[in-house]
Amino acid sequence: MKRVGVLFLAAAIAAGVCASPSGQNAPTRPAWQRVELAHAGERYPFAVYANMPFGQDLPDVDTAVIIFHGLLRNGNDYYTAAVKLLAESGARQSATLLLAPNFLAVADAGKPGVDGMPLWTVQGWIVGEDAVNGRFALSSLDVLDDLVASLSDREHLPALKRVVIAGHSGGAQIAQRYAVLNAIDERTRARGIELRYIVANPSSYLYFDNLRPQGGAFAPYNTTWCPNYNDYRYGLDRIVRYAGAASGSDLFRRYAARDVTYLLGSLDIDPRHPALDKQCGAEAEGANRNERGRGYLKHLMHLAGTSRLNHRAFEVQGVGHGQEKMFGSTCGTEALFGRRANAATAAACVPIDMH
Repeated sequence: MKRVGVLFLAAAIAAGVCASPSGQNAPTRPAWQRVELAHAGERYPFAVYANMPFGQDLPDVDTAVIIFHGLLRNGNDYYTAAVKLLAESGARQSATLLLAPNFLAVADAGKPGVDGMPLWTVQGWIVGEDAVNGRFALSSLDVLDDLVASLSDREHLPALKRVVIAGHSGGAQIAQRYAVLNAIDERTRARGIELRYIVANPSSYLYFDNLRPQGGAFAPYNTTWCPNYNDYRYGLDRIVRYAGAASGSDLFRRYAARDVTYLLGSLDIDPRHPALDKQCGAEAEGANRNERGRGYLKHLMHLAGTSRLNHRAFEVQGVGHGQEKMFGSTCGTEALFGRRANAATAAACVPIDMH
């Protein structure tokens, strides 16, 4: 087998035992796979939870689902939930590769299985900052490019038709910014592989101009109160290295054509939620996650005018800030696996008009 894109190395430790950022070994926790990714000719190790040996020949797989953890860097929990949802969805499990990348922070240095892996600040991986260690510049968004490039390797995955990139909360922040900033979407689709993005309940979104929701309109935010509200992660000022030099209008035109699904919990409305971003740049987007999401959808429609947005949005009824119920909803399961969950047990979804 030729060594291209990614090399499967091994499970971190025996099957069913996890060498995770928590440093705790428990037989009920899944094990990550320590894989080797390639970036600009350089190789580096990375932690990925997967339901199949990542990097080996998988001729039956036609769908890869990449699901991101949140601020706690608990990829094992998101992976475990995704395995359960896949089984319940009725989708063909042998055709679906589940991947839960686990980004590591400086606080994880020295823990089992972490040696040699890139490390970020606690918040830096969420928005695409470069790792703080290593021999070369490596953004967390570069890692996603490298994962997608590996999945595009027809030698290992000859039947792959689609890659779904999904995140909830902090994971939704990196998914949304990746959907805006990556430069490989069109190239990947040209090779016959669809890229789809699912953004569920993030604390903030990346705006394309300096206007923010104010009542039923948009206007510049109060710079006396928040002078840097348009700095990245919220706007395009002082943006990360990965983004390059594209303008807001160019980024928007590209993003509008990409396949994006937004999921908003109808009860994710607590302005004091402990994990809610309360920086003034986030507060400029709204008081809570549901309000911020609805404001961002209006921002997109305002910019699009009469042009078409290849986006769709749903409000998940009766659900607050919980990834399992969000992704396990009727619209969440359909977005992830192309199969609608059992409406008798899953949370219902109401489409949000984006026209």
